Amino acid sequence: MDAVFELAQIKAVATALWKEGKSKKIWTFNAAMGTGKTSFIHALCEVLGVSDTVTSPSYAIINEYNSPQAGTIYHMDWYRLKDEEEAIQAGIEDALSSGNLCLIEWPEKAGGLLPQEIFQVHIEILDEKSRRLYTGENQLIL
Repeated sequence: MDAVFELAQIKAVATALWKEGKSKKIWTFNAAMGTGKTSFIHALCEVLGVSDTVTSPSYAIINEYNSPQAGTIYHMDWYRLKDEEEAIQAGIEDALSSGNLCLIEWPEKAGGLLPQEIFQVHIEILDEKSRRLYTGENQLIL
C-alpha cells in the first residue's frame, strides 16, 4: 500500500490498511517524532471497534484494548526503552508471543525482540495536513 492522504482521511486509510495487514499480528509504525503514529493507531482502533480510550503508551509502554473484530490489541510505545533487557522486563516479549495484535511505535528501540514476520507501516510528513503512508520492507531514514 502507498497512500498520500490528508489528516481528515485518516480513518479511510486505516480501514484500507487493516484490509491489507489483518493477517499479520505484529505491526510496526516507523516514523519521525510528531508524524502521527499514535493518531493513526487511534484511527485504526476506531475502525476495529475499540471502545476503550486509546492513548499514547509513552509512560506505560504497553496499553491493552479490546476489539470486537481483532480481539485483544497491545499498543506499545518503545521510545523510552533504554535497551532490550528493559523491554523484556516491561513484558514486551509476552505481548509479542501472545498471538494478539501488537501495534508498535518506535520498533527500532528493541528491534532484536521482533519476530521475522511483521507488517511494517511507514509514515512520512508531507506538510502540516498531509502524510504519506506505505507498507513494506523499505526503511525510513529518521
